[in-house]
Amino acid sequence: MYAGTINEQGVLDVRVSANSGDSTLSRIVRVIEETQGRQAPTQRFVDTFARYYTPAVVAVAVLGAGIPPLFLEATFAPWLYKALVMLVIACPCALVISTPVTVVSGLTAAGRRGILIKGGEFLEVGYRLKATAMDKTGTLTLGQPAVTSVQPLGGRTEEDVLLLAASLDTHSTHPIARAVVKAGPPEARLIPVSQFETLPGRGVKGLMGDITFYLGNHRLLEELGMCSPTIESLLDKLEEDAQTAIVLVSETGPLGIIASADVLRPKVAGVIQELYGLGVTTIMLTGDNVRTVKRISELVGITSFKGELLPEDKLTAIE
Repeated sequence: MYAGTINEQGVLDVRVSANSGDSTLSRIVRVIEETQGRQAPTQRFVDTFARYYTPAVVAVAVLGAGIPPLFLEATFAPWLYKALVMLVIACPCALVISTPVTVVSGLTAAGRRGILIKGGEFLEVGYRLKATAMDKTGTLTLGQPAVTSVQPLGGRTEEDVLLLAASLDTHSTHPIARAVVKAGPPEARLIPVSQFETLPGRGVKGLMGDITFYLGNHRLLEELGMCSPTIESLLDKLEEDAQTAIVLVSETGPLGIIASADVLRPKVAGVIQELYGLGVTTIMLTGDNVRTVKRISELVGITSFKGELLPEDKLTAIE
């Protein structure tokens, strides 16, 4: 396990056997090489320029201080003074230092505003930006969804559905999972879950007792072959209201539908319009259902969007 490791598909028990300061030379070298490779074009030019310019300036200063006294019988002190003046005036320090300092200042200023830019190369080409790809949850919205309704199925009660769903989601860190756990019963009443697994872009599953339960989106329900016309109509209605619906499923069939809604960031519509005004197109790429995505897009003024995407689908869309 390396520091920063992300667990995507299960629950891990980790035993720490090394100090946090332990590292290897090869990792340090790799990081330095990657950082150098991400220098801005201007910074690379200045580095190359200084490599030749600095020795040339020093050579001219030495020759200027030495040739007149040695070969022209001039006084040494005035020519030494002239050489020093030329050296100071021609010194490339301001040019060489100002470029990386400017880049670092730009990266830092962006970082204070919550923007992570992976090196000067990307900072410098920002003015050529023509499109931005945004996720929905936590980007356009606050990322703090709340459960709005619970529709029990198969003879279950709302309490049963929330108990089973919260027991599954207590192992997940997804914002919707956090909302389900918050709406569920106290932690002491939750049912132990074994063989827990995250299904990226779909939901989660786990074993409670001898029964495998699934909790996930419309896509997961269709993959399990348990989507009926009745459930389809219930999901359609919720999705048209810009709500995110997840379904609790056992091996015997659907047990309940949980709807949640997130709140849009207060200024997001204005920001989107400002981007369009700058000639930057905004594209929403999210794993949420298409109807909810369409409704959110209408509210914030986004004209291009794609929904029901898995993580790898988002990467493909960007590429």
